[in-house]
Amino acid sequence: MRWWSDCTANWREKWSKVRAERNRAREEVRQLRQRLDALTKELAGARRERQEAQGESEARGRELARLRGARGGELELMESLLKNRPEEPEGCWEVRSAGAGAPRGSSGRQERGRLPWEDTTVEEDASKLTALRLRLDESQKVLLKEREDKMALSRNIEKLEGELSQWKIKYEELSKTKQEMLKQLSILKEAHQDELGRMSEDLEDELGARSSMDRKMAELRGEMERLQAENAAEWGRRERLETEKLGLERENKKLRAQVGDLEEALARRRRQTASALDCDLRASQAALFEKNKELADLKHVHGKLKKQFQEKVAELAHANRRVEQHEAEVKKLRLRVEELKKELAQAEDELDEAHNQARKLQRSLDEQTEQSENLQVQLEHVQSRLRRQQQNAPLFGKIRSARFGTINFFMDDQTRIQWKGHHMADSETVTKILQLSGSHRLTAGVLSRAAELGMISPNNQGQGPGA
Repeated sequence: MRWWSDCTANWREKWSKVRAERNRAREEVRQLRQRLDALTKELAGARRERQEAQGESEARGRELARLRGARGGELELMESLLKNRPEEPEGCWEVRSAGAGAPRGSSGRQERGRLPWEDTTVEEDASKLTALRLRLDESQKVLLKEREDKMALSRNIEKLEGELSQWKIKYEELSKTKQEMLKQLSILKEAHQDELGRMSEDLEDELGARSSMDRKMAELRGEMERLQAENAAEWGRRERLETEKLGLERENKKLRAQVGDLEEALARRRRQTASALDCDLRASQAALFEKNKELADLKHVHGKLKKQFQEKVAELAHANRRVEQHEAEVKKLRLRVEELKKELAQAEDELDEAHNQARKLQRSLDEQTEQSENLQVQLEHVQSRLRRQQQNAPLFGKIRSARFGTINFFMDDQTRIQWKGHHMADSETVTKILQLSGSHRLTAGVLSRAAELGMISPNNQGQGPGA
């Protein structure tokens, strides 16, 4: 199964690479979105400042027009005063000559009162004229500065629009890379499904061999658990991809809405500045043409994405059918595994019964071996005692013949041979010898009689043949 471990390692490595690329793409999209938000905010601020500057410039223009009108009136007044001032002596002289009959003192007082008032009005008009000139110069400087600010704002707006188009191009590239990644993911899924099919065939071949049933059962359990985990992981990945796709579609819709808002704002801006700025109108028309071109490109890309989405849906349905087929095969394999489990349990039960019988036979064999060993030891002990007693046989020959005469009635030939040359034995030894010879006819009376005659020791008189 080394090839399967290698295949699993390759599969995990590919998944890790795809996951890393997906994370990088998400990070780039997030950064692009943040940059787009910042640019839109800056663009809105620049537009707001531009509108404020235009409002201020219009107010300054109105004020300048008002000042120019007032200045024109004052200048006309000053010119009329200056024109009338040199003619006053002649007029006064004519008045004085015409009114010669009037009193001379009253006319002199009137002339002295009118001349200072005219001097003061001329001085006030001159001071007002200088003040108006200063205010006019200041207003002209302010207007020049406002024009420069307006030009800088227009350049800044053009720069921001260029950056916005660049970010849109980057976003389209990222969307294309994402589509390629999704294609690679589908290819990897198909390869994984093929590997699963090959594995199922290998498992069926392995199930045919009954010689390594236990090992193959363990492998099948592990493979089944792993396949279930991978199937669950695949379902989870597919759901996550679907959610990501829906999120991207929502983001695309939001971006389209933002583009529409920007187009509407640009259109309003063009309508507002159409009467005053012809060059701005041409620039806005060019920008509108570019925006329309971008919108057409976006529609084309949207059609492609929609077509790819339909293809992906068809592939997903096909993959679902394949998964259902694999689930049916997995169910069949489970049923087969259950049958094999039952057969294995029956075989294990039979094996346990055989082991129990073998243990019973072994115990009985051990008991018989122990009994035979005990009997062998007792036989050796009896033989040793017989050898010791054979050394004292000449001294007790007659007593032995008399003692054994009573017992010979109850013994057969084999028992007599074993008792020949025996002087004295205990009841246990006699019982064992009788068991070996097959004679169990000795009773308690015979044992007591043997004890009275001195053939067995009196201490062991109460023990029977089964002692």
